[in-house]
Amino acid sequence: MNYTATSDTALWYVVYTKPREEERAESNLRAWGVQTFMPRLKEPCCSRGTGKAHTTVKHLFPRYIFAKFNCDTTLNKVNATRGVCYVVAFGQTPCPVDEVVIETIQSQIGAEGFVRIDDDISSGGKVIMRGGPFKSLQGTVDRETADRNQVVVLLSSVSYQGRLLINKALIKKNPDFQSVSSVV
Repeated sequence: MNYTATSDTALWYVVYTKPREEERAESNLRAWGVQTFMPRLKEPCCSRGTGKAHTTVKHLFPRYIFAKFNCDTTLNKVNATRGVCYVVAFGQTPCPVDEVVIETIQSQIGAEGFVRIDDDISSGGKVIMRGGPFKSLQGTVDRETADRNQVVVLLSSVSYQGRLLINKALIKKNPDFQSVSSVV
């Protein structure tokens, strides 16, 4: 990691924002002409009340955004920007982020503009239902469907074993799963 900077070099820095003001800070920094990067991801979840599956958009690093600027000339302006608490530093010196780190995160962004996270739910994986009418039942993933948002799960129960087509948001990985056949 080479962090040597001349007075006219713009480097990436981590900016710590006020609570839930990442968008405001990013917008204000861009208004100053500062290049920003705020990685977000879509996370499948289910409604507590109805058990229906949906997705939420979350920040990959809540309260943190990346900004590329010249520390010598722009640091005070960045620290004074609305929505910003401060630029992350060790001691009194802001710590630059290596360009490779930014490029690595950017390479994980899909066509929709969100970071792709492998959910590690694949054929043969042990899962537990986290919502809907089958909540708390265990099973094994048989296969993924064409739209990649649903999977076919082989349910396991003492007196019944069947297939279920279910939205991925309604299941979670279950590493402690024991199949019924191994228990009986």
